[in-house]
Amino acid sequence: MEEVRRIIAEKAAENDTPEVKRFIFSCIEFTTLKCTDSEQSVMAFVDRVNRWDDERPDLPHPATICVYPCFASIVNECLAVDGVEIACVSGSFPSSQTFLEVKIAETALAIKDGATEIDMVMPVGKFLAGDRDGVTDEIREMKAVCGDGVSLKVILETGCLKTPENIREAAFLAMNAGADYIKTSTGKEAISATPEAAYVMCQCIKEYYRQTGRKVGFKPAGGINTSMDAVIYYSIVKEVLGEEWLNNKLFRLGTSRLADVLISEVL
Repeated sequence: MEEVRRIIAEKAAENDTPEVKRFIFSCIEFTTLKCTDSEQSVMAFVDRVNRWDDERPDLPHPATICVYPCFASIVNECLAVDGVEIACVSGSFPSSQTFLEVKIAETALAIKDGATEIDMVMPVGKFLAGDRDGVTDEIREMKAVCGDGVSLKVILETGCLKTPENIREAAFLAMNAGADYIKTSTGKEAISATPEAAYVMCQCIKEYYRQTGRKVGFKPAGGINTSMDAVIYYSIVKEVLGEEWLNNKLFRLGTSRLADVLISEVL
């Protein structure tokens, strides 16, 4: 995609600055989604954020801590930093393959235990089978559980959608159904976030805003391993959506390893 190559070639280097990296740190969703997670490991994970706040008051805090729903109460009890949201992947993450009633119950329990944001996976199988009404209904049902007080991020799993046309259609389905953010990937498939998918999604967000006046956030996730990876996504958001989206209410990055990378490089 020529425009993506242009942005990377012309803008990424100029955005590779300590100031941008500090901002990116504030947009990180500090994430642990391992099959080996336990109450003890999640407590230690949260303690890292608490210690950053105590030991490095010059640092911005990450935007969220993201965990499985069964650990929401642990994060809620242990988190001592004001302004850090508690995000939970919900609705049979990462496959989205279960009964809608189960997805709703899991989401309601996560919110009861302290989740302030929910990340759900769009039912990709339904989308690829042509069941657009089924996809829309599931997202609407999940947003109804969240209500106005809990943000809903809809993961499109762009690596499985394969084409820009599919990504575009899925993005608009999600936004029209009530998504507060659209997110690239779970990080559990072979292809995660890509600059090309991010560009298409940001174009959709811009067009949707022009049509409705509602600002939807953007979250790339999966495979964001270096500071330059993050700077590239920052550059795409800046070029397509503009300065209005350059805050940690509308721009997030799903990663955990990037926090230590940024601290070691510039913070």
